Amino acid sequence: MTVLDMPVSAIRGEEGLLRNVLKRETRFGIGAEFKQKRDHRVMDEDWSVSPITRLNKDRAWKQLGTSGSGNHFVEFGTLTLDRDDLDLKAGVYFALLSHSGSRGTGGSVAQHYSRLAMRLHPELPRELVHLAWFDMDSDAGQEYWAAMHLMGHYAAANHALIHRSIARSLKARVLLDIENHHNFAWKEKHFGKDVIVHRKGATPASEGVLGIVPGSMASPGYVCRGKGNAESMNSAAHGAGRAMSRKAAKNSYTWNEALKLLRKRDVVLISAGLDEVPMAYKDIDRVMAAQQDLVEIVARFDPKLVKMAPAGERPED
Repeated sequence: MTVLDMPVSAIRGEEGLLRNVLKRETRFGIGAEFKQKRDHRVMDEDWSVSPITRLNKDRAWKQLGTSGSGNHFVEFGTLTLDRDDLDLKAGVYFALLSHSGSRGTGGSVAQHYSRLAMRLHPELPRELVHLAWFDMDSDAGQEYWAAMHLMGHYAAANHALIHRSIARSLKARVLLDIENHHNFAWKEKHFGKDVIVHRKGATPASEGVLGIVPGSMASPGYVCRGKGNAESMNSAAHGAGRAMSRKAAKNSYTWNEALKLLRKRDVVLISAGLDEVPMAYKDIDRVMAAQQDLVEIVARFDPKLVKMAPAGERPED
């Protein structure tokens, strides 16, 4: 999330400009890339840590600064602070929120090592095969760990470039910037043991750590501060989460219903698939109420101008 020194009135008063900036500075979907490569120091890291990252470096560079499909988004909205915090005064601010990832290269890394782990554990029954693992002392384990961390840096670079490019295009000054990993693994100490914590659909929530919990295109997202709850292994939900599958959403709702709700919430949608309609997601406020012991809410983000991958793109969450 990025807070910019632009008036909130610009969201509607300069909507045409904001649309053009999103069109120019973002790309969505499988294989999305920029004709002219974007630069970030992540491309100077060691991409030879794995044969998969080495093979995919050029593709990763072409896709640098882009978003996938599925639940990936870039949106303008308002950030409301009820009290002074985050080095900002209480008030309502112009903000940019996005969700991207490690793109096709990250997917290739995950797929390659998942298949390798399954081959190394033929003793697992079919229902447990996707829980195959690597020993961290093995060559494969060390290689995967290095590749995963490189993909984490690459995902963070995509977020940084999206936000930096949009801010530059708007000639706006950045007042606040927050980025947090999710769907990742960390070496941590819990219950007196050194462990690896996999946070799938979750985000770190150690004491004082800032995180972002998005809702849907028509519901708020929240900036939160972790409480360091030991029993949750310092974790909290990363987002509202889906209430139904993509297929069920397509079979259950129409664009007329979705657009009616969006108008009611004062949200303008530039593009998205029917499987991402807000009714397909859980109630974010109920989700936040259920994790009061994990995080405290610091600020609320309300989406106003939303762009996602157009309909027809294969999901790439």
